Amino acid sequence: MIDWPYFPYAFALVIALPFLIYIRQFVFSYIKLKNQEIKLLTVKGNSEQRVHAYERITLFLERLKPSNLVTKFDRNLAPHEFIFLVEKTINEEFDYNASQQLYLTKNLWKNVVNCKNNTLHLLHKTYENLNDNSTLDDFKTVFLMNYMNDADFISQTIEDLRKENLIVN
Repeated sequence: MIDWPYFPYAFALVIALPFLIYIRQFVFSYIKLKNQEIKLLTVKGNSEQRVHAYERITLFLERLKPSNLVTKFDRNLAPHEFIFLVEKTINEEFDYNASQQLYLTKNLWKNVVNCKNNTLHLLHKTYENLNDNSTLDDFKTVFLMNYMNDADFISQTIEDLRKENLIVN
């Protein structure tokens, strides 16, 4: 027999080495799986946030449609008061939803901004072309007619949102 003082230690090392390698592999596999799980949860969270953003922007665009705007506020307002309140409401809601641009493409966000600006422009253009003695009902009728005579930019943007949502999800 070999009279080597380190023989028991070498024997223990040879016996323990496969177990140490196995434990190391197990730990690395476990860490890798946990990282994949975290990635999946992050992607799922981003996907849910993106869907929520599409919903909020769609709701904003629906509220921006002139057919919905004309039903707001008291019927006894003067046209300029109505315009002031509608413009204030649109800008407040737009500001509230501005963070959703993080989840939209640049082009789609640009279309949303254009919808808001075009609606405000249409409000003011309609008011400028109105007679001084016109009532709010007259203003609302002309406003709706002007929108219907133009391209339906809001519905087109909503349709673009739908298409992009299908592509992303």
